[in-house]
Amino acid sequence: MSAPIATLALGVAAALCARPLLHRALLIKLRRDVRALNAGDHLPLLSGYAENAVLRFNEGEHRWAGEHRGRPAIERFLRNFVGAGLQGEITELFVQGPPWRLTMIVRFDDHAYGPDGELLYRNRTLLLVRTRFGRIVEQEDFFEDTERILAFEARLRALGVPEHAPAASRSCR
Repeated sequence: MSAPIATLALGVAAALCARPLLHRALLIKLRRDVRALNAGDHLPLLSGYAENAVLRFNEGEHRWAGEHRGRPAIERFLRNFVGAGLQGEITELFVQGPPWRLTMIVRFDDHAYGPDGELLYRNRTLLLVRTRFGRIVEQEDFFEDTERILAFEARLRALGVPEHAPAASRSCR
């Protein structure tokens, strides 16, 4: 085999092996960050967002509604997630594109229990995530049932669970 063909073959083989490794590494990182979120620490997940990232959540009369622009707004969103007692799990991850400009689809299931152990909320979500050079720049969440979010918000208000104000600036590294 000539040197250029051997080099090309080696490059193709490396690329084919690298894609599954990238997928696995991303899945490990995201699941680790969600475990931290479930334990009350939103900072590992927040550190994956670019400073000017945008997170879009369905509209409605609830604390997560609308477009959250910039890391401070996304931090408030995540603090409300933790404050509401939500617990989540990544069940699937699909990755497309070059490593410096990935598009991911994440299946994220979440639930919350009340102080008496009663199930208050359960939903399934698909997250459409776009990254640039390893940071999330855009995320849009799609839910199985958006009415469940409104019912959950009503239950949180009845339980007196406060909505979090925007956080003071802090490092996310």
